[in-house]
Amino acid sequence: MEDSEGAWRTALYGPQGFFTRGSIPADHFRTAPLIGPELAEALLVLLDRVDAGLGRPPRLDFVDVGAGGGELAAAVRALAGGPLAERLHVTAVDVGPPRALPGVAWVRELPATVHGLLVGHEWLDAIPCPLVVGPHDDPWLARWWPLGPGRHAEVGSTRDRAWADAVGRVRGAALAVDYGHRKEDRVAGRYPEGTFAAYRDGRRVPPVFDGSCDLTAHVALDACADAAGGDWVLVSQRDALAALLPPPHPDASRPTRTRSAGMAWLDAAARASRVAELRAVDGLGSFGWLLHGVGVPVSDLLPPLPPWRP
Repeated sequence: MEDSEGAWRTALYGPQGFFTRGSIPADHFRTAPLIGPELAEALLVLLDRVDAGLGRPPRLDFVDVGAGGGELAAAVRALAGGPLAERLHVTAVDVGPPRALPGVAWVRELPATVHGLLVGHEWLDAIPCPLVVGPHDDPWLARWWPLGPGRHAEVGSTRDRAWADAVGRVRGAALAVDYGHRKEDRVAGRYPEGTFAAYRDGRRVPPVFDGSCDLTAHVALDACADAAGGDWVLVSQRDALAALLPPPHPDASRPTRTRSAGMAWLDAAARASRVAELRAVDGLGSFGWLLHGVGVPVSDLLPPLPPWRP
């Protein structure tokens, strides 16, 4: 498609673009920060490990890139406690209208430096890139997504550059969380029509470039990892949350007859249900977590986990 990247960019970020006008993901589909506090809790565990690796500096950053409605940034700010809360600076980065969130700074551009944890939660999938049909001679495709005749793809070099730039601003750790794909699956022809899609009002709709819908495509996370380089790991959200969140309370699986214990059981059961949704194999649990350690070894942030398979 001729100048598909430009049309996509205008549709999302132009003067009348989908995000520029103030639409947020929560208006159109269910995202992990909306399910409950558990994702923010897991990221605070990760942030604490980053903090320790940096020697507990006087200021620690949490930067939420592509913040949407700011739900994740707000939850991290609200849940942070103890000495960390006094040193923590939370920043939401988004092109949409600023949200008034207690304790959260709202900016349109990435900070020049991040001393702590930068998180791009469903950010890279909203970065426009060229849509092509094979055969095609683009060098990124030759390396990462060889195309046969009539097959569709998204050229991921735009996302690679964006992620490398973001990681290059960080001392601590950078985490991309997104739907994605791997080279071996792309080479095997798993995505003959590509992954470009559109959503509006909770439903998948035919993509149009008029600013009326969210336009997205899965991310070649392995290519992004290679572009940013350094010390990194790519694991599933399912496994990452199992490593960062405490196990479900044993009472979550057996009701009790006393009122006070019954309320505790209800709370535990509700939490277990939310965590199960975040870790669902055919749902959010299939997100890739691409984690780069910058000055802090990845091995200090996450234990060894199985490689990600979308």
